[in-house]
Amino acid sequence: MIFRRARFGDLVERQLELFASETELLDEAAEADAAWTSADADETEELYGDFQLVVDAIGERLYDIRETYASTLDESTAGTYRDEFDAAARKRFGRYASFLEEKER
Repeated sequence: MIFRRARFGDLVERQLELFASETELLDEAAEADAAWTSADADETEELYGDFQLVVDAIGERLYDIRETYASTLDESTAGTYRDEFDAAARKRFGRYASFLEEKER
């Protein structure tokens, strides 16, 4: 079996590493997740809303990173880059990257 290296693999990994190291959003998301999952029933809905706001902010930031670079590429190449970025972001950030799937290209 022949394994092909992702065309944008190194670039995407560097972008995601930079994002992770320069943002506090991931820590905020972990704290908000812990808060709503351990809250009393009467507080859960509001705290889940707070958590979802942080998740959306992470997704929007990932989307901005992806689209900023994709805008420098031709349409076909940009599609390849987006696919690789989305796969790597989902692998690294899981549900925090779900925003990418929801956004139109």
